[in-house]
Amino acid sequence: MSDSLQQLKQLVNNIHPLPKKEVAAFAEVFKPHSVLKKQVLTNIGNKERYLYFITEGVQRIYSLDQDGKEATILFTYPYSFGGVLDSFMLQQPSKYCYESLTASSFLRTTFNKLQEVRKSYPSIEIMLNKGLTLALSGVLERLAEIQSLTAEEKLRRLFKRSPHIFQLVPQKYLANYLGIDPTNFSKFMNSVKM
Repeated sequence: MSDSLQQLKQLVNNIHPLPKKEVAAFAEVFKPHSVLKKQVLTNIGNKERYLYFITEGVQRIYSLDQDGKEATILFTYPYSFGGVLDSFMLQQPSKYCYESLTASSFLRTTFNKLQEVRKSYPSIEIMLNKGLTLALSGVLERLAEIQSLTAEEKLRRLFKRSPHIFQLVPQKYLANYLGIDPTNFSKFMNSVKM
């Protein structure tokens, strides 16, 4: 079994332990895919076609305001799920763009394949619901941080939660994610004790 499939199975069992047969059925619907650096995987206005399991690289989801200014919403990296989940699960046009920041490799599946395996195995449905609930919990936590923390507190919180992200993601994207001017971000990085 490939290391990527083993990592996928481990993540699934961390979300909600499944019998081996169900884990194997879930993993079977995922196929390998690779992209180059700075490649758009899902464009605003297009339906998200895939649920990704990231095995290499870093990606981001961002929105655009009416002036074309980007707002980074989320980073994805190994070994986690990726894609524009609301567009994928609701099968509606995406309000966000999903792009690779680095050359990236994935296992990915389509909505129809995922639906087939969900219908065949109720335990997979439970695991997916738990996974989506965990994702929603993270979004709500981030929303609270955005609205209530100072720039310095946001930086400290991100460092505490995901210190590895500072090695994976260029500072301009981290600054955008935190809503901090890139020049001020550099100053904070130099002055804040992590």
